[in-house]
Amino acid sequence: MSDASGLAPSNGILALSAVEAIAEIRKGHLSPLEVVDAAIGRIEATDAGINAIPVRCFEAARGEAGRLMEKKAAGEDWPLLCGLPLAVKDNTDVLGVPTSGGSALTAGRVPEVSNPTIDRLQRNGAIVVGKSNLSELGGANTTNALFGATRNPFFPALTSGGSSGGSAAALAARQVFLGHGNDVGGSLRTPAAFCGVAGLRPTPGLVPRKPLSDPFDTVFVEGPMARTIPDLALMLDAMSGFHAPDLLSREQPASFQDAAARPSWAGRIAVSWDLGLLPVDQGIRAGFRGAIDRLQRAGCAMSETAPGIAGLPGVIRALRGLAYLATWGRLWPQSRDHFTPEVAGDIAHGESLSAREIASAMEQRAAIYRRMQGFFSEFDILICPTTQVAPFPVEIMWPAEIDGTQCESYIDWIMITYVWSILGCPALAVPAGRDRAGMPVSLQIVGPPQSEKRLISFAARVEQALSGQS
Repeated sequence: MSDASGLAPSNGILALSAVEAIAEIRKGHLSPLEVVDAAIGRIEATDAGINAIPVRCFEAARGEAGRLMEKKAAGEDWPLLCGLPLAVKDNTDVLGVPTSGGSALTAGRVPEVSNPTIDRLQRNGAIVVGKSNLSELGGANTTNALFGATRNPFFPALTSGGSSGGSAAALAARQVFLGHGNDVGGSLRTPAAFCGVAGLRPTPGLVPRKPLSDPFDTVFVEGPMARTIPDLALMLDAMSGFHAPDLLSREQPASFQDAAARPSWAGRIAVSWDLGLLPVDQGIRAGFRGAIDRLQRAGCAMSETAPGIAGLPGVIRALRGLAYLATWGRLWPQSRDHFTPEVAGDIAHGESLSAREIASAMEQRAAIYRRMQGFFSEFDILICPTTQVAPFPVEIMWPAEIDGTQCESYIDWIMITYVWSILGCPALAVPAGRDRAGMPVSLQIVGPPQSEKRLISFAARVEQALSGQS
């Protein structure tokens, strides 16, 4: 933890990776209760400064740790995750724990069942210690009227990103081993980048989703966040698999942990700092170029080229407006004052669209998707920055400009993540060290749909190279 954070470094249990902690539990050197108590102690000691976990269920977590230990004593095997503490994003149901969504519109509901993803994680041995903070009804800066802002653990005056900023900050502060999030336009990847952790937006259908207002939607996904690539692969194994009510769902492929255990440069690698059309701050470009240079010196061959995504930002604005209208339109007429200006703007934009404009956006999206299929027949992986800007002051909702280009809306600064969401591509934010100012650097590693195993294997090799391993 940087001196700028004001947080004492974590030692002992929470200095371990998730994979290491599980190994210690399986050896009998640690118990789930000891691990849960360590997480609780760390949250109590550090969260006043960052506000990552505003909703806590500590006694329930201790009780679940005790039950796991009783089952082991009775002869049962440890589950996959062995009782590791988990932070769950507070738009996601956990049995018996209030879900707020960060909004007065959705606060106060106590679910009677867990979200399918969380249920799967719990059945695989994860223990929920609390609900992590988020952007109000979605967004890219974690702040809301109920709980306030989540601050960057390394630079508390700055944002943690969003909308899964609470989980990213909790991981960076070593409060938990695993973080849950979900992603529409970058909500797993942007906060991961700002907080120096890993976050994966998977191919739609890999991880079970909650019932959605539009079950045919391919943009909303659930996904894992962790401090290392092997930890992320472990969590992905624990949360993915077939879920019949989700019509996109499919069977889990072979183990992602196996992919992380085989780091490789294999494949044809493309690299682009701006995707051919997006503004990117000079500091981000410099950090990205420095990381790419290190990968090339470590033996990674790559070609500098940009995919053909011209026109996609306009498509994103239209389809986002349509999606927000479908999700919140029933509450919109009587509750306009309860929506943030950003969400209200999306809903209003959705209302303003004509049938012809919607059809045009869908047609353009399909054409760009076909172009991307051609791109990924030539290249296996694309590397680009995860963000277009560095973390900014927490009081600012979104940057007004990027490298001299004015932002017309609050999604303009996250286009570099949003393009992959709208195209259905898996995208993995990988920590890549720090820049000269001490800010985390993050690489976004993208592949065609269903390519998570290749992305994880490549990301594990990136992690090795950037950490100085052979």
